[in-house]
Parts: sequence; C-alpha cells; structure tokens
Amino acid sequence: MSQETEVLRQSYALGYTYTRSTGPVVGRFLTGLRDRKLVGNKGSDGKIYVPPMEYDPKTADALTDFVDVVETGTVKTWSWVTEPHEKHLLDKPFAFALIQLDGTDVPMMHMVDCPRESIKTGMRVQVRWADETVGLITDIACFEPEGTAKSATKTHQTVDAETITKIKSPVYLDYNFTAGASTSEFLSNLKKGQITGGKCDDCGAVYVPPRGSCAACGVATSENVQLSDKATVESYTIVHIPIPGSSVKPPLVIANIVVDGSHQSFIHIVSDSSNKDWSNDDVRIGMRVKAVWKPEEEWDIAMENITHFQPIDEPDLPREEIGRLNKGEQNND
Repeated sequence: MSQETEVLRQSYALGYTYTRSTGPVVGRFLTGLRDRKLVGNKGSDGKIYVPPMEYDPKTADALTDFVDVVETGTVKTWSWVTEPHEKHLLDKPFAFALIQLDGTDVPMMHMVDCPRESIKTGMRVQVRWADETVGLITDIACFEPEGTAKSATKTHQTVDAETITKIKSPVYLDYNFTAGASTSEFLSNLKKGQITGGKCDDCGAVYVPPRGSCAACGVATSENVQLSDKATVESYTIVHIPIPGSSVKPPLVIANIVVDGSHQSFIHIVSDSSNKDWSNDDVRIGMRVKAVWKPEEEWDIAMENITHFQPIDEPDLPREEIGRLNKGEQNND
C-alpha cells in the first residue's frame, strides 16, 4: 500500500428503533410508572420483586401476584459518576445505586441525585418522578434523599387509561470509524474513479474492498491491484421496504457484485435507468454489469461515487465461475 495514503476517520451513528411487546408483567409495571405508582410481584417464597419478575426464580412458574410498593427505600451499594455522559438523565455528578424499596426483598438499580459527601450505604431515599410520565423506567427521574422537596406533585391518570402493551426501544451507538491503510487507499482511489483491490501475497486472492489480511491464508494483502469496473452478479434480492436515510425508493435490486479480477463480493444496486423496458425481474445470477459513476466533479471519498451497476451486453458468467480463484492465478513465487 502507498505510504502516503491518508488514514481516514469518520464519526458514525449506528442504530435503530424497534417496537417490542411488553407482556403482562412488564406491561403492568410500566403502566404503573405512567400512573406514578410502583408495582412489584410476589414469589413463591414470599419475596417481593421490583421491577416485577415474569417467572418465579425457584419454581419457574409465572408470577401473577402483583403488589403496590411505596416510593421510599434504602441504598444498598453505590458508584459515583463524576463526569456524566450526554446520554445520562442527569447533567451533573450523581450516583448509580442499588436501592431496596421498603417492603421489597431485591434491590433495583437507579440514579441518586445528591451531593458527593451525602451518598452512603444505608442512605434513605425517595422517588423523584419525571414531569411527564409515559410508561418507561425514565418516569422515575431519579431517587433523592428522603424528606427533600424536589419531587413533582403526584398526578393521577384516568381510571380507563389503556394498559401499556408495546414500547419503542431506541438502540443507538455513536462511534468513530478508522478506515485503516487498506480501506483508506481504496476510498481514495474511488475519488480518482478507480476500483482497486488488495491481493493476498500467498494465494493470490483479490479482495474488493481490500482488507489488511487474507481471510483464507491470514497473510498480508500488501499488493494494490487496479481492476475493471465490469462485474458479475453473484446473488441478489429485490427490496420492497424503504431503507432509512436512502434516497433510492423501492422496489430496487440489491446485489452481491464480484468485480472482474476479484474473488470477493460487495453489495451495490443493480438498475438500468437508460432502458425504459427494464424490470427488476430481469436481474439474474451471472448477469454481467458495469459501474455507472457520478459526474467526476461530484466524486468524493465514498462508494457512492458509483450510483449503481448497469447490465451490459455480455454473456452471463456460469455460477460456478463467479469469483473463482483459478490455480493459474495463484502466486507461486
């Protein structure tokens, strides 16, 4: 790889929001939180659990004996957070603590808002409710020292309010991605209108996008190989559901593409906007395609420089030959 290639870094947010059913036990607990009530349940041995458990830890039977629980409790153990993360619910130093509510037998974890010098094992605390309760654990804004006056005034939901049966759970991760030398060179070459791959020093397999080492041999792929922008469809699927963040509207064909001279596929779109008779049903395994590039002035360090792959008038490649590494291609030096 070129010693002058800049190592590329980019921040990303990986995530999705999915809807999950709560079931009768968790749903009962969340409904109680929405109504600013704490609900637990009782096990076969008489222990009371908050949050409630779906099954008895001793007998594995379903637990259905629900009980209301008071809003005060005792700190059993704690850990101080000096620098809160932006995702934390409190924007100042606080304690994560295991809190055993009065009348219960198993502690629950939540936050305690108090000065550093005040937090201690055995400390008495009480619930501080959020200003607006919606049926999530965050309806408990935090716990605070017992007897303080910060807790919101309790309001009651109407008696006929619906039981919570589903919740939306966002799962997002912010991270910084470092491309590494091989991927950085690949992306930099795309900005020049070139498709390149990394070649294994041992078996001769060519990877697109390149990788630092061969998946089969485990040795470095130090040789950078310039390739054609012609390719073969190895497999495909027709997508009918919109892809979040994508400007391409369904239905569309997403295919595993093997560039000529390479032995590993990557995913891209197959389409033929120049052909008014084109149909997604025309795509097939072995179909020969060619990259369609954006105008050169729009090229960036990104795979999106290629808008899609378009069918070309060449015979299909037999399935058994797609991406095959022939013995004659291997490096026997």
